[in-house]
Amino acid sequence: MSIDNSPWTGMVQVDDTTLAVTDTGGPGRAIVYLNGSYADRSHWKHVIAELGDGYRHISYDERARGKSGTSSDYSFEASVRSLDAVLTARGVERPILVGWSYGAMLAIQWAARYPDRVAAVVSVDGAMAHEWLDEATKAQVRKLFRRLSPLFPLCRRLGLAARMSAAQHAEINIELNELCAPALLDPVFDRVTVPTRYVLATGGNLGGDAKVMEGIRAGLDPVFARNPNIKISAKVASNHSKILRKDFRAVATTVRELAAA
Repeated sequence: MSIDNSPWTGMVQVDDTTLAVTDTGGPGRAIVYLNGSYADRSHWKHVIAELGDGYRHISYDERARGKSGTSSDYSFEASVRSLDAVLTARGVERPILVGWSYGAMLAIQWAARYPDRVAAVVSVDGAMAHEWLDEATKAQVRKLFRRLSPLFPLCRRLGLAARMSAAQHAEINIELNELCAPALLDPVFDRVTVPTRYVLATGGNLGGDAKVMEGIRAGLDPVFARNPNIKISAKVASNHSKILRKDFRAVATTVRELAAA
């Protein structure tokens, strides 16, 4: 595959939609940024600025986020196909994948499935096993997004909501948490053979109080113990929502360490 290193911004076709992509180009190590559940690529601006021009930065908006088109499929597997489409369209081979929250799960899953197509992974406070999602919790998630739906127009302008219904927002959250069940996620961890580093937040976030979230993060300790490819790089002061804005330097430092290895 020939690699196109030229700067480029445009739309990439996948399935029934198009994705808005920015590729800074250049000969440096390719870094591909994977967003949170409803976030757009703007959240990576501090990390990208901190890393500077020595890297090739590739970011994109997932379906119905940011400037990308809507779709009939917002499943996790659709996000896998989106990543494949972006890498293929830009001729990117073995990038470092940097994912936050939902994007961290996408990065870990990609590394487990396609170890020859990724050089390393940075997981920013995501891809952590837990098993608290019962039917009552699913109902609470759906109710929460119905209550939040009047705020979606404002949240979209802040890069924190998608052009979806409340039900679609809820199902993305539910599917992600289903994928976090230890019976599903632990085998994924065990298949990871590329260098993978975690940058973990502190405290709680919307939908998860501090005690619960810290317990989930502590659940990574057995993963670190049994798979030497997966390690913690930093535990920072910011919470889940603010980590890319407040502790972007820790994320950038982790990327540099992996790129230099």
